[in-house]
Amino acid sequence: MCINSENYMTFRIIITGILIFTSAFAQAQAVIADSGEPLLPEALGSNFKPQTSNFKLQTSNLKLQTSNFKLQTPVIVGAERIYAYLPMLEGKQVALVVNHSSRVGDKHLADVLVSEGVCVVRIFAPEHGFRGDAPDGEHLKDGADPRTGIPIISLYGNKRSPSAEDLAGVDVIVFDIQDVGTRFYTYISTLHYLLEACAEFDKSIIVLDRPNPNGHYVDGPVLDMRLRSFVGIAPLPVVHGCTVGELARLFTGEYWTGPKPIDLTIVTCLNYTHKTFYELPVAPSPNLPNQRAVLLYPSLCFFEGTAASIGRGTDAPFQVVGHPGFPEVYGFTFTPRPNAASKYPPQDGRLCRGYDFRSLSVDSLFKVGRIDLNAFLDFYCEFPDKDHFFLTSRYIDRLAGTRSLRQQVEAGSFESDIRATWQYDLEAYKKIRRRYLLYPD
Repeated sequence: MCINSENYMTFRIIITGILIFTSAFAQAQAVIADSGEPLLPEALGSNFKPQTSNFKLQTSNLKLQTSNFKLQTPVIVGAERIYAYLPMLEGKQVALVVNHSSRVGDKHLADVLVSEGVCVVRIFAPEHGFRGDAPDGEHLKDGADPRTGIPIISLYGNKRSPSAEDLAGVDVIVFDIQDVGTRFYTYISTLHYLLEACAEFDKSIIVLDRPNPNGHYVDGPVLDMRLRSFVGIAPLPVVHGCTVGELARLFTGEYWTGPKPIDLTIVTCLNYTHKTFYELPVAPSPNLPNQRAVLLYPSLCFFEGTAASIGRGTDAPFQVVGHPGFPEVYGFTFTPRPNAASKYPPQDGRLCRGYDFRSLSVDSLFKVGRIDLNAFLDFYCEFPDKDHFFLTSRYIDRLAGTRSLRQQVEAGSFESDIRATWQYDLEAYKKIRRRYLLYPD
């Protein structure tokens, strides 16, 4: 058979891609094998087909980026490394801190552990609940998992931290929740309180790590601890650049959870760096329904401290912003109404005019790699009633972690000048962060 130059180059590219993939796969398998923790096929769901004798290349896992011919090896999250942590749970009474994102393949971690004979005695649920479907801000009651009968204790109701009674008889706690990398996303506040409880009541904790979809950069003002709240639990910048495992190490290593040492184990992800693009397999909370909203969230969440609607009560939360009094200059409108994700959306039933960010590609948003204040500043400039732009509760100060941002916006500061005021604290934080990283930057 004759091969012309064009076909020959195509053939070379295909063969080279297969060789690179095979090499990368072998290295990942060596890491798993060296640590004595092959994946548990049953835990990965009905679509997983184990290869018992002959190695078969699973072409569905091969992602060829034709623009630069780079191969992306699938990330293996901590929860999927069953044999790394299953021995630590044998003979123990286990409590889980989990929600709907706590997946092992297509199964919930709680179901996987129970099926493996682990004695799960309690489940602690964060904001949005065990199944992740509770509306924003709704306080949750205790209950029981209908599938397993395991008691569920809410950490977003009458209390934010487990009590001595809640942890009675518990030997070890397993934390497995998908974070999105911002200080005001409350799952990391739950982690912080949990670590404090582990120190107080002498409990061991295992954190099953997951990638941070906004983990490729660090940005924003560092929290002024005088403004500490559940949306700002520790002196982190708005975008902290850590996985939950790295944050657990940072919280305890810097003694932010107290001076008492904690028996902490992190089960790391494989094939992950802070530059890895990781698309979340499930929405992390009801009002972050897709990857675009997750990537826009660090920049747009400041609108939550204003009179504007950020799209709660629509099918595009954190992808649109508007207000009834905003000028009719962009031809875009929406009307928030109560839905499953938001019972009481701001500007309920009122026609809002403003900005639509849904045309922005996920790829372009990921490449920005910083908080973008331009939309926030432009919206304020065009807002007709500036005296009533910020909520009287000054919630913006708690979100930003500083009073300065509100004052700078009101003074008409440029974005570059605002960003310059963050840099000293950011550099100090980056030096601290570096000591606790588990993955290459």
